[in-house]
Parts: sequence; structure tokens; C-alpha cells
Amino acid sequence: MENLRKDAEVYFNQGVSYAKSEEYEKALVAYSKAIELDPEYADAYYNRGFSYRVLGEDEKAIENYTKYIELDPNDANAYNNRSLSYVKLGEYEKAIDDCSKVIELDPNDATAYYNRGNCYRELGEYDKAISDNSKSIELDPDDPDVYNNRGLSYYSLKEYEKSIADYDRSIELESEAYWVYTNRGNSYDSLGESQKALENYDKAIDLNPKDAWNYYHRGICYRNLGQHEKAIEDNSKVIELDPDNAYAYKNRGLSYEVLEEYEKAKADRAKAEELEKNEK
Repeated sequence: MENLRKDAEVYFNQGVSYAKSEEYEKALVAYSKAIELDPEYADAYYNRGFSYRVLGEDEKAIENYTKYIELDPNDANAYNNRSLSYVKLGEYEKAIDDCSKVIELDPNDATAYYNRGNCYRELGEYDKAISDNSKSIELDPDDPDVYNNRGLSYYSLKEYEKSIADYDRSIELESEAYWVYTNRGNSYDSLGESQKALENYDKAIDLNPKDAWNYYHRGICYRNLGQHEKAIEDNSKVIELDPDNAYAYKNRGLSYEVLEEYEKAKADRAKAEELEKNEK
């Protein structure tokens, strides 16, 4: 039995080396061999779960984290990692349960509050999301992502000024996150501050000119301002980057109609309807 354990450790260490080199398929083989030799090898399940998660095989990751938790039920990291796989699968209630277990084991784990807050936001429970994000900020006040995510919940509750304050802080901490400028632009647009919205969309596009949604949001802003040529230009860029974006065709068609380019408007409406039909 002792020899089997030693052999299992050899394979386990091989798996660790492969994982450090990001050779996760080979790591899986090594961890599996370790488990075959020693079915109670907790760390092998944990590491195999991590490798599966990196490879996008979240169901298998969950199976391995669950086995690890059976062997070591007081390791907060295992619940945290399993929650991330549940999130990938859209199983937010199960992810919340795991995050709550992390908090039970370690009440000062800012990441657990952050992750649970994100799950609550996905479920539309914005007040709970804000509460958890606020606790995460209390524990770790320098994480820009938490401010951004709390801002999204405030936005969903139409508390636009609070969302902008959070986006401001997020940008202070990380000025290159283009999506935060997009989010702040949306809040300014909702407040009717179109010029500030445009400035934020422009900045987002400067930081990432390949993201179709930045042009999409700016195009809506231009259309609301009656600047239909610019709206058409932005929606055309969305279509170039994302040819199956029905919203862009629909919005471009609306601008063509205002400009009395009815044939183009008709063609865009037809294309939007075709794409929406194919999505069903």
C-alpha cells in the first residue's frame, strides 16, 4: 500500500509539472493515474478538477471538486472553484450555495462575496448583489471589477448616478478596461447626457476597436440625437464585426427610414427578421 502511495505521488508531481507548463491534457492523464493508484488522493482530485475547468470541461471539474470536498470538506478554495464551474454552466443557485460555504469557512474572503454578488446579479436580485459587492469592497477596496459590477446592479435599478460613481472609481483603479467606459456611457445616456455618453463610447472604441457592442451603443446614441448618418456608420461597423447582429440591421434600418432611404430600410428590416427567425 505504501508503495502504491509513493507511485501515486510520482504521477501527481508529473501532473503538477505539466500543469505549470499549461499542458493540461497531459496533466489530466497523470492525475488520473495517481487516482487510479490511490482513490483517496484528495489533492489529485482537486488538481484534476482545476485542469478540467481550464479546459472548459466544467461538468467534469465539478465532479472532481465534489469528490475532493468529500475527502476534505473544510477547504474554502474547493467550494470557490466549484462555484466558478457552476457559473459557467449557468447554475447560479448552486454557485451561490458554494460561495456561501466559502464565506462560512472564511468570512473575510472578498472574492466569495464578489462571486456571489455576480450570481445574484445574473438572477436579477440586484439588492443582494449590491450588498455582496459592497462587502467585497469593504474587504478589498482596490479591486476595480467589483466597482464595475456594483455599478451594473445600480444601473439595472435605474440608480444611474450611483452607477456612474462606481464606474468612476473602477476607472481610477484600472484605466484601460474599455467595457467600463461603455457601461458609464450607458448610464450617461440613460440620464440624457448624450455628449458625456459619446465621450465614453469614443474612449471604449479607442481602447478596443474590435468590439462590436461599443459601436452599437454609440450608434443608438447618435440615432437618439438625430445624427442618422453617424448612426448608420456605426451600425455598419457593428455588422462588419458581427454580421449576425440583428439589432444593428434593425437600428440601421430605422435611420435609413428617417432619411427616406426606404429601399435600404426595407432591406435591413428583412435581414433583421431573417436573423431573428434563425435564432429561434
